[in-house]
Amino acid sequence: MNLPNKITLIRIFLTCLVVIILLFPFDAVGLTATKLFINEAMVVDLRYFIAGALFIIASLTDFLDGYIARKYKMVTDLGKMLDAIADKFLVNSVLIILASQGLIHPIIPVIVVTRDTVVDIIKMIVGAKKEVVSAIMSGKVKTIFMMLGIALTLFNNLPFELINIKVSDVLLIIATVLSVYSGIQYYQQNKKVLFD
Repeated sequence: MNLPNKITLIRIFLTCLVVIILLFPFDAVGLTATKLFINEAMVVDLRYFIAGALFIIASLTDFLDGYIARKYKMVTDLGKMLDAIADKFLVNSVLIILASQGLIHPIIPVIVVTRDTVVDIIKMIVGAKKEVVSAIMSGKVKTIFMMLGIALTLFNNLPFELINIKVSDVLLIIATVLSVYSGIQYYQQNKKVLFD
């Protein structure tokens, strides 16, 4: 269990906290979630801000663990597996929660989860044939847009909401389109191995 793998485990723990904060039934146990009044016209639930801050920290660990693993040659099979699980858990669970709470359109998690499943199947089949599926740039760019979009959604699209520009929605739409595009690229690059 090297340092990058420990950082990945921290991301999984932080994701659990985000999920608990977003789903905890405060009203059912007699607790009132603190509300913030912004610009006298906007009421924001503080738990989304807390979840947003934790989400940003967890997202940063996604880049940190990979950077350390590559720089100091600490890449392991366990690390690759943990990193993939942590990434899917962080992004997909929050997308599903945001959709269930009506904060984003449900088609976004449907497309993203379906794409992730297809890409994981491709990686498993190709890996079973002793080939390597390398990361592609469109997938990395998709991840950046997705994490920025989710973070802004958790922060109620502030400060852009004050001037009525839906930046969070635009980022999530771009990320969803890139998700499909990168999924197609994964298939195109590996179809020869898949059907060999």
